[in-house]
Amino acid sequence: MRTWIRSVPSWQITLAVALLALGFLIAAQLGAEGPRVRYTTQERSPLVETALGLQDQQEALKRQILELRTKIGTLEAQGPGSASSLRDLYAELEQARNGAGLIGLAGPGLVFRLEDSGQPGAGADSLVSARDLRVLVQELWLAGAEAIAINGERITVSTAVLDIGGSVLVNSAYLAPPYKIAAIGPADLYKRVQASVSFQDFVIERVERHGLALSVDDLDEVDVPAFAGTVVIRFGQPDASVAPGS
Repeated sequence: MRTWIRSVPSWQITLAVALLALGFLIAAQLGAEGPRVRYTTQERSPLVETALGLQDQQEALKRQILELRTKIGTLEAQGPGSASSLRDLYAELEQARNGAGLIGLAGPGLVFRLEDSGQPGAGADSLVSARDLRVLVQELWLAGAEAIAINGERITVSTAVLDIGGSVLVNSAYLAPPYKIAAIGPADLYKRVQASVSFQDFVIERVERHGLALSVDDLDEVDVPAFAGTVVIRFGQPDASVAPGS
């Protein structure tokens, strides 16, 4: 027995011990990761279902808001409007609603389509950010756009466009690419945007350098839906130190 042990080379014994230790470590690692993977899978399904349920509730509430606003507008139109002063008030109310984005509009305009570059191995600069969308919205406003929406979300004075994780938050909706920026405006709206130096810089820096995909459709009919969120300003109040009309 002693003679057999002596005949075995020492490097084989060392290799056997190393392989045994490696097998033990692999088994321990797999045993530790198993419960974690199962836990993650079990937790993910309820979270996804909850998120989808909340999204459905949000869409239902938006539809309800739009239906109620339509009914209010119909009832107000049925009121006594023979007096010129009352007609002027209704006209001002309609103008205010339009300015607040509470009325869906349709007319000639354009639709920008902005997407990630899609280049393999590209970094974060190749992804569309909230800043990119804000730049396009600002250029459209400056060019004379009358109404703008991003993926169906109406842009108003209270709209915030923010990066949230891997998506962009617009109003109360989480949007994902491709992003469609629809705008209604004058017939030469796109020519005005093209003439802007800041838009040209955006194309050079983001589209050409980092590979973002930007396309545009100049259309005779663009639909911009009504804003479905709240328009209540909680902390605004008139400045008592400023005289009216000053």
